[in-house]
Amino acid sequence: MPNSPLNPAPDLPKIEEVADSEAAIARANREVAANDAKPSSKFSAKSPFFRVLVSTFLTILLAEMGDKTQFTTLLMTAESHQPLVVFLGAGSALVATSLLGVSLGRWLAARVSEEAIETAAGIALLAIAMLLIGDMLDVSL
Repeated sequence: MPNSPLNPAPDLPKIEEVADSEAAIARANREVAANDAKPSSKFSAKSPFFRVLVSTFLTILLAEMGDKTQFTTLLMTAESHQPLVVFLGAGSALVATSLLGVSLGRWLAARVSEEAIETAAGIALLAIAMLLIGDMLDVSL
């Protein structure tokens, strides 16, 4: 017997099944929206925002400890006897260099693949290491 409105194809879902599926999707969407609306979810310890913030803070903090910038700041404070002015100057400089780094990183990410950036960074670090080892051994490359 051919398919007709009275005899629908057996492989098509029934209207009740479609309605139930749509209701389930609507419930899931409401739950997702309710979870997204919670103000504490953005700043929870498991949120990407918080993880990136803490990771960046710790990485930069550890990288700057004992760095030439820290020693320069220490010497400038000792020489000028104006720690607040040195702090404001050094802090402003670090904010400016961070802004430059973030801007360049955003520009690069839009134009170059992550793999290419990692490869270039690896090559640059290897070149620096070779130059430092050559300098340590007093060998010019």
